[in-house]
Amino acid sequence: MAHIVMTDDGLRFDARSLAQGPLGGAETAFASLAFALARRGHQVTVRNRCNETLNEEGVDWAPLEAGVPQSADLYIANRAHSLLPMVPRARRRLFWIHNPARYLLKWRYLSKIFRLKPVVVFSSLYHADTYPAWAPDGGRVVIPFGISRAFLDSEPADEPPPPRALFVSNPMRGLDWLLTLWAQRIHPRLPTAELHVFSGPAVYGAYGVAKAKEMEPILDYARQLADRGVVLRAPVSKSVLADEMRAARVLVYRGDKEETFCFAVAEAQATGMPAVVGPFGCMAERVADGETGFVEGDDRLFADKTIALLSDDRLWRRMSRRALERQRSWGWDEAASAFEKLI
Repeated sequence: MAHIVMTDDGLRFDARSLAQGPLGGAETAFASLAFALARRGHQVTVRNRCNETLNEEGVDWAPLEAGVPQSADLYIANRAHSLLPMVPRARRRLFWIHNPARYLLKWRYLSKIFRLKPVVVFSSLYHADTYPAWAPDGGRVVIPFGISRAFLDSEPADEPPPPRALFVSNPMRGLDWLLTLWAQRIHPRLPTAELHVFSGPAVYGAYGVAKAKEMEPILDYARQLADRGVVLRAPVSKSVLADEMRAARVLVYRGDKEETFCFAVAEAQATGMPAVVGPFGCMAERVADGETGFVEGDDRLFADKTIALLSDDRLWRRMSRRALERQRSWGWDEAASAFEKLI
């Protein structure tokens, strides 16, 4: 058994936030890894911006202000450069990042990375390519996020679901583009289809509150398209989302250059839901083009392929089956095992 310390200095969340949901991607990954490592028998200490001391599922959570252990077998600093020097006697030090790595190219980051030589952990090949070869590190490794059991254990749909598409992401990541495409190119040709939008500021904590004014016009646009099959839904927990994905037919998302893993697409694929995505960020690593969905950069073809998956049962069955075969073998236990190898 190893002693593993994990720290985060971002949004406020705690040991119960993952189950209560909704929760942002980086926070979901952090909490999921902590619990997975504890299930594998390790002593896991978490210090972050939680409100109280808790011991949940074998993980010791406390606020950063409570103090961080001086030693550990493995220390995982999450996102923030200010966390890197903590746990000075750690046997192995990791810097787990979640956004494109260009934000590291500042002196306050580079100086600490150069001095402390942490292994930098990325979540996709696309993500790793955003950190230049000349930049300092103590090693580089790609460990994809795990998929939660709610999706991996989801019972596949017995029959092709009704013509319902899902969008599950930040509204500022292409939702306005998708709504226009839906209203102009998809719904007129398939008027029985629905687009259910699970989106809003609640997922993003204080960041969401700060960005709510920018999100609201996009969400209001979605409300205005109710007569074209657009249904605006509130963000939901992982367990509820897994049920919603099982009841829908295709996930549609253009993608974004900031997207370094994309839980929504990975989770949809694990339930057997094909996806139509754009060639941006890590999308081509989440969807096997032509097998588990489509990676398409042309608006007209994006619409055509969405319509095909919404209406062609044979195509849907083939792609759903391939998604189940290819996309549900990597959970948080597998991800935790990959982190263990870095001790």
